[in-house]
Amino acid sequence: MAVRAVRGATQLDEDTREHMLDRVAEMVTDVMSANGLDVDDFISIIFTATSDLTSEFPAYAARQLGFSDVPLVCARELEIEGSMPRVVRLMAHVETDLPRAEITHVYLHGAANLRRDLSRTTSHD
Repeated sequence: MAVRAVRGATQLDEDTREHMLDRVAEMVTDVMSANGLDVDDFISIIFTATSDLTSEFPAYAARQLGFSDVPLVCARELEIEGSMPRVVRLMAHVETDLPRAEITHVYLHGAANLRRDLSRTTSHD
C-alpha cells in the first residue's frame, strides 16, 4: 500500500453555507468514487478556499460525510490577481494500491478549467 496525494477543486455559484456544504461534499465523494476510496483510506485532507468564501469551513462538509477521525485543515488560498473566484481546493493524502499515474484528480463546475493539462481528471462543467 502506497501513500498518494489526490487533488480536487470546485467552484461555488454563491457564498452560502448550504451551497458550500453541497459542493464540497460532492467534490469529496467524487474523489472517493473516482479512486475507489473509503474514509479509512484517508490520512489527511488540506482544504483551501478563496478569500471570497466565508460562509462555512469546507472541512465541515467532510465531517458530515463521516471523516470524524481524519485530520482536516482549512487554509486561505493565495490572492492572485485574475484568479478564479469562489473556489475550494483539496489535497488529500490517501493509502491506496493505485499507481501514481492512475490517481484521478477531480475538478468540478467552473474549476474544471483549472487543470485541463492533467490526463486523469474527472470534471463536471
